[in-house]
Amino acid sequence: MFDGNWCALLLLLVYYWSPSWGLENGLARTPPMGWMPWERFRCITDCVKFPRDCVSEVLFKRTADLLVSEGYADVGYKFLIIDDCWMEKYRDSITRKLLPSRDRFPSGLKHLSDYIHERGLKFGLYHDVGKFTCMFQGPGAEGYFKVDTQTFAEWGVDYVKLDGCFTENEKMDDGYREFGRALNETGRPMVYSCSWPFYKSQPNYDDIAQHCNLWRFGPDVTDSPWSVLDIMNHYRRHQNTFERYGGPGHWNDPDMLVLGNYRLSYDASRLQLAIWTIMAAPLIMTNDLETVRPEIKELLQNRHIIAISQDPSGTPGKCVLVDENVQVWVRPVTPLNALGQYSYAVAFVNTGDFPSCPLCPQTFQIKLDDLKLENPTGYLVLNLFNASETLGRFKGKDVFTTRINPVGVTFYKFTAAAFY
Repeated sequence: MFDGNWCALLLLLVYYWSPSWGLENGLARTPPMGWMPWERFRCITDCVKFPRDCVSEVLFKRTADLLVSEGYADVGYKFLIIDDCWMEKYRDSITRKLLPSRDRFPSGLKHLSDYIHERGLKFGLYHDVGKFTCMFQGPGAEGYFKVDTQTFAEWGVDYVKLDGCFTENEKMDDGYREFGRALNETGRPMVYSCSWPFYKSQPNYDDIAQHCNLWRFGPDVTDSPWSVLDIMNHYRRHQNTFERYGGPGHWNDPDMLVLGNYRLSYDASRLQLAIWTIMAAPLIMTNDLETVRPEIKELLQNRHIIAISQDPSGTPGKCVLVDENVQVWVRPVTPLNALGQYSYAVAFVNTGDFPSCPLCPQTFQIKLDDLKLENPTGYLVLNLFNASETLGRFKGKDVFTTRINPVGVTFYKFTAAAFY
Protein backbone atom coordinates (compact mmCIF):
# COMPACT_ATOMS: atom_id res chain seq x y z
CA MET A 1 0.00 0.00 0.00
CA PHE A 2 1.26 3.51 -0.84
CA ASP A 3 1.89 5.88 2.04
CA GLY A 4 1.19 9.63 1.85
CA ASN A 5 4.59 10.45 0.29
CA TRP A 6 4.10 7.92 -2.48
CA CYS A 7 0.62 9.32 -3.20
CA ALA A 8 2.01 12.84 -3.39
CA LEU A 9 4.73 11.68 -5.77
CA LEU A 10 2.19 9.87 -7.94
CA LEU A 11 -0.02 12.95 -8.17
CA LEU A 12 3.01 15.04 -9.10
CA LEU A 13 3.95 12.62 -11.88
CA VAL A 14 0.37 12.58 -13.20
CA TYR A 15 0.40 16.38 -13.32
CA TYR A 16 3.65 16.60 -15.22
CA TRP A 17 2.94 13.81 -17.68
CA SER A 18 -0.75 14.40 -18.37
CA PRO A 19 -1.93 16.35 -21.45
CA SER A 20 -2.86 19.30 -19.21
CA TRP A 21 0.89 19.90 -18.84
CA GLY A 22 0.71 20.73 -22.51
CA LEU A 23 -1.80 23.23 -23.78
CA GLU A 24 -5.38 22.50 -22.61
CA ASN A 25 -6.14 26.17 -22.06
CA GLY A 26 -9.87 25.78 -22.75
CA LEU A 27 -9.70 28.10 -25.78
CA ALA A 28 -10.63 27.79 -29.46
CA ARG A 29 -13.41 25.27 -28.92
CA THR A 30 -14.50 26.12 -32.46
CA PRO A 31 -12.15 27.26 -35.25
CA PRO A 32 -11.08 30.89 -34.71
CA MET A 33 -12.48 33.51 -37.09
CA GLY A 34 -10.99 36.90 -37.77
CA TRP A 35 -8.70 39.02 -39.94
CA MET A 36 -4.95 39.14 -40.55
CA PRO A 37 -3.09 41.47 -42.95
CA TRP A 38 -0.30 39.27 -44.27
CA GLU A 39 -1.24 38.10 -47.77
CA ARG A 40 -2.97 41.37 -48.65
CA PHE A 41 -0.64 43.94 -47.03
CA ARG A 42 2.59 41.95 -46.58
CA CYS A 43 5.42 43.91 -44.89
CA ILE A 44 4.73 47.42 -46.13
CA THR A 45 6.39 49.77 -43.65
CA ASP A 46 6.68 53.01 -45.65
CA CYS A 47 3.69 55.00 -44.44
CA VAL A 48 4.76 58.10 -46.38
CA LYS A 49 4.54 56.43 -49.79
CA PHE A 50 1.75 54.00 -48.88
CA PRO A 51 -0.31 55.54 -46.07
CA ARG A 52 -3.37 53.28 -46.59
CA ASP A 53 -1.48 50.02 -46.87
CA CYS A 54 1.39 50.26 -44.40
CA VAL A 55 1.43 48.02 -41.33
CA SER A 56 0.41 50.56 -38.72
CA GLU A 57 -2.10 51.38 -36.01
CA VAL A 58 -4.07 53.31 -38.66
CA LEU A 59 -4.62 50.11 -40.67
CA PHE A 60 -5.67 48.10 -37.63
CA LYS A 61 -7.98 50.75 -36.21
CA ARG A 62 -9.62 51.13 -39.61
CA THR A 63 -10.05 47.37 -39.90
CA ALA A 64 -11.41 47.07 -36.35
CA ASP A 65 -14.05 49.66 -37.18
CA LEU A 66 -14.94 47.89 -40.44
CA LEU A 67 -15.21 44.46 -38.81
CA VAL A 68 -17.93 45.96 -36.64
CA SER A 69 -19.66 48.39 -39.00
CA GLU A 70 -19.77 45.97 -41.95
CA GLY A 71 -21.24 43.11 -39.91
CA TYR A 72 -18.27 40.73 -39.88
CA ALA A 73 -17.98 40.73 -36.09
CA ASP A 74 -21.68 39.92 -35.74
CA VAL A 75 -21.22 36.62 -37.62
CA GLY A 76 -18.07 35.59 -35.73
CA TYR A 77 -14.98 37.31 -37.16
CA LYS A 78 -13.67 38.47 -33.79
CA PHE A 79 -9.87 38.16 -33.91
CA LEU A 80 -7.88 41.10 -35.32
CA ILE A 81 -4.32 39.80 -35.65
CA ILE A 82 -1.15 41.77 -36.43
CA ASP A 83 1.34 39.75 -38.48
CA ASP A 84 5.09 40.36 -38.94
CA CYS A 85 6.77 43.79 -39.28
CA TRP A 86 5.22 45.50 -36.24
CA MET A 87 8.44 45.67 -34.15
CA GLU A 88 11.47 47.83 -33.77
CA LYS A 89 14.66 45.97 -34.71
CA TYR A 90 15.93 45.96 -31.12
CA ARG A 91 14.61 45.32 -27.62
CA ASP A 92 14.41 47.84 -24.80
CA SER A 93 17.97 48.15 -23.49
CA ILE A 94 16.88 47.91 -19.83
CA THR A 95 13.76 45.74 -19.66
CA ARG A 96 14.61 43.63 -22.76
CA LYS A 97 10.96 43.91 -23.77
CA LEU A 98 9.83 44.01 -27.39
CA LEU A 99 9.10 47.46 -28.79
CA PRO A 100 6.44 48.26 -31.38
CA SER A 101 7.53 50.55 -34.21
CA ARG A 102 7.53 54.08 -32.80
CA ASP A 103 6.67 55.58 -36.19
CA ARG A 104 3.85 53.22 -37.13
CA PHE A 105 2.42 52.42 -33.68
CA PRO A 106 3.06 55.72 -31.86
CA SER A 107 0.33 55.10 -29.27
CA GLY A 108 1.72 51.68 -28.33
CA LEU A 109 0.15 48.25 -28.51
CA LYS A 110 -1.69 48.50 -25.19
CA HIS A 111 -3.57 51.47 -26.63
CA LEU A 112 -4.34 49.54 -29.82
CA SER A 113 -5.40 46.50 -27.81
CA ASP A 114 -7.80 48.64 -25.79
CA TYR A 115 -9.20 50.14 -29.00
CA ILE A 116 -9.84 46.66 -30.39
CA HIS A 117 -11.36 45.34 -27.15
CA GLU A 118 -13.66 48.36 -26.82
CA ARG A 119 -15.27 47.26 -30.09
CA GLY A 120 -15.97 43.77 -28.80
CA LEU A 121 -13.08 42.21 -30.75
CA LYS A 122 -10.02 40.21 -29.72
CA PHE A 123 -6.38 41.20 -30.26
CA GLY A 124 -3.82 38.90 -31.89
CA LEU A 125 -0.09 39.35 -32.41
CA TYR A 126 2.70 37.71 -34.41
CA HIS A 127 6.01 36.50 -33.00
CA ASP A 128 8.73 34.00 -33.89
CA VAL A 129 10.24 31.14 -31.88
CA GLY A 130 13.75 31.82 -33.25
CA LYS A 131 16.29 34.64 -33.15
CA PHE A 132 14.45 36.94 -35.57
CA THR A 133 11.04 37.25 -37.20
CA CYS A 134 10.68 35.78 -40.69
CA MET A 135 10.96 39.15 -42.43
CA PHE A 136 14.01 39.97 -40.27
CA GLN A 137 12.06 42.97 -39.03
CA GLY A 138 12.44 42.34 -35.32
CA PRO A 139 13.92 40.13 -32.62
CA GLY A 140 12.49 36.67 -32.12
CA ALA A 141 11.51 35.04 -28.84
CA GLU A 142 14.58 32.83 -28.41
CA GLY A 143 15.96 33.38 -24.92
CA TYR A 144 13.04 35.64 -23.94
CA PHE A 145 9.99 33.40 -23.73
CA LYS A 146 8.90 34.55 -20.28
CA VAL A 147 9.63 38.21 -20.94
CA ASP A 148 7.70 38.20 -24.20
CA THR A 149 4.68 36.22 -23.04
CA GLN A 150 4.37 38.44 -19.97
CA THR A 151 4.62 41.51 -22.21
CA PHE A 152 1.83 40.12 -24.39
CA ALA A 153 -0.30 39.52 -21.32
CA GLU A 154 0.28 43.13 -20.20
CA TRP A 155 -0.75 44.38 -23.62
CA GLY A 156 -3.99 42.37 -23.50
CA VAL A 157 -3.15 39.95 -26.30
CA ASP A 158 -5.77 37.22 -26.91
CA TYR A 159 -4.08 35.25 -29.72
CA VAL A 160 -0.42 34.59 -30.55
CA LYS A 161 0.82 33.42 -33.94
CA LEU A 162 4.29 31.94 -33.45
CA ASP A 163 6.38 31.50 -36.59
CA GLY A 164 9.46 29.28 -36.92
CA CYS A 165 12.18 31.19 -38.78
CA PHE A 166 15.82 31.57 -37.70
CA THR A 167 15.94 28.68 -35.27
CA GLU A 168 17.90 25.45 -35.37
CA ASN A 169 15.79 22.38 -36.05
CA GLU A 170 16.89 20.71 -32.82
CA LYS A 171 15.70 23.74 -30.80
CA MET A 172 12.34 24.11 -32.50
CA ASP A 173 10.37 21.37 -30.73
CA ASP A 174 11.42 22.49 -27.25
CA GLY A 175 10.89 26.10 -28.25
CA TYR A 176 7.26 25.64 -29.25
CA ARG A 177 6.55 23.60 -26.12
CA GLU A 178 8.24 26.07 -23.79
CA PHE A 179 6.63 29.14 -25.35
CA GLY A 180 3.20 27.54 -24.93
CA ARG A 181 3.90 26.79 -21.28
CA ALA A 182 5.08 30.38 -20.81
CA LEU A 183 1.79 31.62 -22.30
CA ASN A 184 -0.16 29.50 -19.81
CA GLU A 185 1.95 30.71 -16.91
CA THR A 186 0.97 34.34 -17.54
CA GLY A 187 -2.56 33.52 -16.40
CA ARG A 188 -4.03 35.34 -19.41
CA PRO A 189 -6.00 33.19 -21.90
CA MET A 190 -4.20 33.43 -25.26
CA VAL A 191 -4.97 31.23 -28.27
CA TYR A 192 -1.72 29.64 -29.43
CA SER A 193 -1.26 29.39 -33.21
CA CYS A 194 1.86 27.46 -34.23
CA SER A 195 3.67 27.23 -37.55
CA TRP A 196 5.54 24.26 -36.11
CA PRO A 197 4.62 21.44 -38.57
CA PHE A 198 5.36 23.59 -41.62
CA TYR A 199 9.05 23.60 -40.64
CA LYS A 200 9.30 19.85 -39.95
CA SER A 201 9.84 17.16 -42.58
CA GLN A 202 8.00 14.64 -40.38
CA PRO A 203 5.78 16.53 -37.92
CA ASN A 204 4.90 14.78 -34.68
CA TYR A 205 1.22 15.67 -34.45
CA ASP A 206 0.82 13.88 -31.12
CA ASP A 207 3.22 16.47 -29.73
CA ILE A 208 1.95 19.43 -31.74
CA ALA A 209 -1.73 18.85 -30.91
CA GLN A 210 -0.86 18.64 -27.22
CA HIS A 211 0.80 22.06 -27.21
CA CYS A 212 -0.99 24.22 -29.81
CA ASN A 213 -4.55 25.40 -30.42
CA LEU A 214 -3.96 25.44 -34.17
CA TRP A 215 -1.06 24.68 -36.48
CA ARG A 216 -0.07 25.68 -39.99
CA PHE A 217 0.53 22.52 -41.98
CA GLY A 218 1.36 23.89 -45.43
CA PRO A 219 2.90 26.77 -47.38
CA ASP A 220 1.68 30.36 -47.31
CA VAL A 221 -1.52 30.77 -49.29
CA THR A 222 -1.34 33.24 -52.17
CA ASP A 223 -4.05 35.12 -54.04
CA SER A 224 -4.43 32.39 -56.64
CA PRO A 225 -6.91 29.56 -57.28
CA TRP A 226 -3.96 27.21 -57.88
CA SER A 227 -2.59 27.98 -54.43
CA VAL A 228 -5.99 27.15 -52.93
CA LEU A 229 -6.12 23.88 -54.90
CA ASP A 230 -2.55 22.98 -53.91
CA ILE A 231 -3.31 23.41 -50.19
CA MET A 232 -6.59 21.54 -50.58
CA ASN A 233 -4.81 18.61 -52.23
CA HIS A 234 -2.02 18.65 -49.66
CA TYR A 235 -4.67 18.23 -46.98
CA ARG A 236 -6.31 15.45 -49.01
CA ARG A 237 -3.05 13.50 -49.25
CA HIS A 238 -2.59 13.61 -45.46
CA GLN A 239 -6.24 13.77 -44.42
CA ASN A 240 -6.26 10.65 -42.27
CA THR A 241 -3.67 12.27 -40.02
CA PHE A 242 -5.33 15.68 -40.05
CA GLU A 243 -8.77 14.24 -39.37
CA ARG A 244 -7.42 12.39 -36.32
CA TYR A 245 -5.90 15.46 -34.65
CA GLY A 246 -8.38 18.22 -35.49
CA GLY A 247 -11.16 19.01 -33.03
CA PRO A 248 -12.26 21.41 -30.28
CA GLY A 249 -9.22 23.31 -29.03
CA HIS A 250 -6.89 21.84 -31.69
CA TRP A 251 -7.29 22.79 -35.35
CA ASN A 252 -5.52 22.11 -38.65
CA ASP A 253 -4.72 25.48 -40.23
CA PRO A 254 -4.44 25.69 -44.06
CA ASP A 255 -3.74 29.47 -43.83
CA MET A 256 -5.86 32.51 -44.55
CA LEU A 257 -8.94 33.14 -46.67
CA VAL A 258 -7.89 35.20 -49.70
CA LEU A 259 -11.45 36.03 -50.75
CA GLY A 260 -11.91 39.67 -51.69
CA ASN A 261 -8.55 40.44 -53.29
CA TYR A 262 -7.54 40.30 -56.96
CA ARG A 263 -7.18 36.84 -58.52
CA LEU A 264 -9.91 34.55 -57.19
CA SER A 265 -13.01 34.35 -59.35
CA TYR A 266 -16.37 34.19 -57.63
CA ASP A 267 -16.41 30.42 -58.14
CA ALA A 268 -12.89 29.99 -56.74
CA SER A 269 -13.86 32.17 -53.78
CA ARG A 270 -16.78 29.86 -53.07
CA LEU A 271 -14.42 26.90 -53.40
CA GLN A 272 -11.96 28.14 -50.79
CA LEU A 273 -14.68 29.03 -48.30
CA ALA A 274 -16.42 25.66 -48.70
CA ILE A 275 -13.30 23.49 -48.42
CA TRP A 276 -11.86 25.44 -45.48
CA THR A 277 -15.24 24.90 -43.79
CA ILE A 278 -15.17 21.16 -44.54
CA MET A 279 -11.65 20.97 -43.07
CA ALA A 280 -12.91 22.61 -39.86
CA ALA A 281 -10.19 25.20 -40.47
CA PRO A 282 -9.86 28.65 -38.91
CA LEU A 283 -11.54 31.32 -41.05
CA ILE A 284 -9.03 34.17 -40.96
CA MET A 285 -9.57 36.71 -43.74
CA THR A 286 -6.77 38.65 -45.40
CA ASN A 287 -8.19 41.46 -47.53
CA ASP A 288 -8.99 45.15 -47.52
CA LEU A 289 -12.43 45.33 -45.95
CA GLU A 290 -13.05 48.71 -47.58
CA THR A 291 -12.84 47.24 -51.08
CA VAL A 292 -14.41 43.77 -50.71
CA ARG A 293 -17.06 43.35 -53.41
CA PRO A 294 -20.66 42.90 -52.23
CA GLU A 295 -20.96 39.32 -53.53
CA ILE A 296 -17.75 38.32 -51.70
CA LYS A 297 -18.91 40.02 -48.51
CA GLU A 298 -22.13 38.03 -48.79
CA LEU A 299 -20.09 34.82 -49.07
CA LEU A 300 -17.92 35.64 -46.09
CA GLN A 301 -20.99 36.43 -43.99
CA ASN A 302 -23.06 33.43 -45.09
CA ARG A 303 -24.55 32.34 -41.75
CA HIS A 304 -25.41 28.84 -42.94
CA ILE A 305 -21.79 28.17 -43.93
CA ILE A 306 -20.45 29.77 -40.76
CA ALA A 307 -22.75 27.49 -38.75
CA ILE A 308 -21.05 24.51 -40.43
CA SER A 309 -17.61 26.01 -39.71
CA GLN A 310 -18.49 26.53 -36.07
CA ASP A 311 -20.33 23.24 -35.60
CA PRO A 312 -19.98 22.26 -31.92
CA SER A 313 -18.96 18.68 -32.71
CA GLY A 314 -15.73 20.04 -34.21
CA THR A 315 -15.23 17.00 -36.42
CA PRO A 316 -13.07 17.71 -39.49
CA GLY A 317 -14.20 16.41 -42.85
CA LYS A 318 -12.26 14.88 -45.72
CA CYS A 319 -12.34 13.98 -49.39
CA VAL A 320 -14.25 10.71 -49.76
CA LEU A 321 -14.26 10.35 -53.55
CA VAL A 322 -12.20 11.42 -56.56
CA ASP A 323 -13.79 10.83 -59.97
CA GLU A 324 -11.57 12.32 -62.71
CA ASN A 325 -11.83 16.08 -62.13
CA VAL A 326 -14.53 15.89 -59.44
CA GLN A 327 -13.77 15.57 -55.75
CA VAL A 328 -16.45 15.00 -53.10
CA TRP A 329 -15.71 16.29 -49.59
CA VAL A 330 -17.87 15.35 -46.59
CA ARG A 331 -17.97 16.59 -43.00
CA PRO A 332 -20.23 15.19 -40.23
CA VAL A 333 -22.11 17.91 -38.37
CA THR A 334 -25.01 18.37 -36.01
CA PRO A 335 -27.88 17.89 -35.62
CA LEU A 336 -28.08 14.17 -34.95
CA ASN A 337 -31.55 12.75 -35.39
CA ALA A 338 -33.43 10.48 -32.99
CA LEU A 339 -31.62 7.47 -34.45
CA GLY A 340 -28.24 8.98 -33.59
CA GLN A 341 -27.44 9.64 -37.27
CA TYR A 342 -25.27 12.65 -38.11
CA SER A 343 -26.08 15.33 -40.62
CA TYR A 344 -23.42 16.16 -43.23
CA ALA A 345 -21.95 19.08 -45.12
CA VAL A 346 -21.06 17.92 -48.64
CA ALA A 347 -18.93 19.85 -51.16
CA PHE A 348 -18.65 18.81 -54.80
CA VAL A 349 -15.48 20.28 -56.36
CA ASN A 350 -14.67 20.66 -60.06
CA THR A 351 -10.87 21.01 -60.16
CA GLY A 352 -10.99 22.34 -63.73
CA ASP A 353 -8.81 19.67 -65.32
CA PHE A 354 -11.32 17.51 -67.18
CA PRO A 355 -9.33 16.21 -70.18
CA SER A 356 -11.82 16.97 -72.96
CA CYS A 357 -13.08 20.28 -71.61
CA PRO A 358 -11.16 21.70 -68.63
CA LEU A 359 -13.13 24.96 -68.55
CA CYS A 360 -16.58 23.39 -68.82
CA PRO A 361 -19.10 22.99 -66.01
CA GLN A 362 -19.53 19.34 -65.10
CA THR A 363 -22.70 17.48 -64.22
CA PHE A 364 -22.08 14.92 -61.50
CA GLN A 365 -24.40 12.20 -60.19
CA ILE A 366 -23.99 9.88 -57.22
CA LYS A 367 -26.06 7.69 -54.92
CA LEU A 368 -26.03 8.71 -51.28
CA ASP A 369 -25.11 5.16 -50.32
CA ASP A 370 -21.84 5.63 -52.21
CA LEU A 371 -21.03 8.55 -49.90
CA LYS A 372 -21.86 6.46 -46.80
CA LEU A 373 -24.86 8.69 -46.10
CA GLU A 374 -26.97 5.83 -44.81
CA ASN A 375 -29.60 7.33 -42.51
CA PRO A 376 -32.67 5.11 -43.14
CA THR A 377 -35.04 8.08 -42.90
CA GLY A 378 -33.05 10.05 -45.46
CA TYR A 379 -31.74 13.60 -45.56
CA LEU A 380 -33.29 17.00 -46.17
CA VAL A 381 -30.97 18.87 -48.54
CA LEU A 382 -30.24 22.61 -48.43
CA ASN A 383 -28.08 24.56 -50.89
CA LEU A 384 -25.69 26.38 -48.54
CA PHE A 385 -24.94 29.10 -51.09
CA ASN A 386 -28.65 29.76 -51.58
CA ALA A 387 -30.65 29.03 -48.46
CA SER A 388 -33.92 29.59 -50.30
CA GLU A 389 -33.19 26.49 -52.38
CA THR A 390 -34.27 23.31 -50.62
CA LEU A 391 -33.95 20.21 -52.73
CA GLY A 392 -36.23 17.83 -50.81
CA ARG A 393 -35.53 14.49 -49.14
CA PHE A 394 -32.99 11.98 -50.43
CA LYS A 395 -32.40 8.42 -49.23
CA GLY A 396 -29.54 6.02 -49.73
CA LYS A 397 -30.55 4.61 -53.11
CA ASP A 398 -31.54 7.99 -54.52
CA VAL A 399 -29.29 9.66 -57.08
CA PHE A 400 -28.17 13.19 -56.26
CA THR A 401 -27.28 15.41 -59.22
CA THR A 402 -25.31 18.63 -59.19
CA ARG A 403 -23.65 20.85 -61.83
CA ILE A 404 -20.30 22.36 -60.89
CA ASN A 405 -18.44 25.23 -62.56
CA PRO A 406 -14.71 24.78 -63.33
CA VAL A 407 -12.44 25.52 -60.36
CA GLY A 408 -15.67 25.82 -58.44
CA VAL A 409 -17.87 24.05 -55.94
CA THR A 410 -21.45 23.25 -55.01
CA PHE A 411 -22.08 23.00 -51.29
CA TYR A 412 -25.01 21.40 -49.46
CA LYS A 413 -26.16 20.45 -46.00
CA PHE A 414 -27.74 17.00 -45.76
CA THR A 415 -29.73 17.14 -42.52
CA ALA A 416 -30.60 13.75 -41.10
CA ALA A 417 -34.38 13.44 -41.22
CA ALA A 418 -36.12 12.47 -37.99
CA PHE A 419 -39.08 10.51 -39.38
CA TYR A 420 -39.91 8.23 -42.31
